[in-house]
Amino acid sequence: MIQQNIKDENSLLVCPECKNAVDLSRYPNLAPGMVVECNHCGMTLLVKEIMSKEIKADIVDEGK
Repeated sequence: MIQQNIKDENSLLVCPECKNAVDLSRYPNLAPGMVVECNHCGMTLLVKEIMSKEIKADIVDEGK
């Protein structure tokens, strides 16, 4: 599994539900397969792919 230190990168995860940038500072060792939460709408997201400047994720569960 490839891990990426997001503090060293300018990677961006956009929530597929609310279209806001997700704050990834709580996930310093982000990797595909990890679950993160959108700090705007509360959606639970599964990280699918980490590219150089973009992170792709799918909705796992409805938010708050």
